[in-house]
Amino acid sequence: MVKDVKYCATGRRKESTARVILKSGSGEFMVNKRLLESYFGREVSRMLVKQPLIVANVLNKLNVSANVSGGGLSGQAGAICHGIARALLKYDESLKPLLRKGNFLTRDSRMKERKKPGQKGARARFQWTKR
Repeated sequence: MVKDVKYCATGRRKESTARVILKSGSGEFMVNKRLLESYFGREVSRMLVKQPLIVANVLNKLNVSANVSGGGLSGQAGAICHGIARALLKYDESLKPLLRKGNFLTRDSRMKERKKPGQKGARARFQWTKR
């Protein structure tokens, strides 16, 4: 009896962390135990999540299950995308050049800039009045 093989990986973006599991199947997407369409309202986020699978040409061959926490919806979509790309690498090592070319394996290191003391925000100053 052959067991169903799982491919697990972690993806990160901004403050979000996603644990992604790939299994052979019909292309079903589950994000935090909800369907992809009900979790992400924006079409752009749904497209971003599916992008690595489209590039690897395995969109309808693998089921994706993701647990994501932290950050907002945009960061979470990026984290899932990163996690899927890393899991695809475990699924098939020959996909590395394709995923590298699409820039899916590189962790986007851009983070929110911290608020500075004596200022309103990271760059914004308090309003100054002469009189």
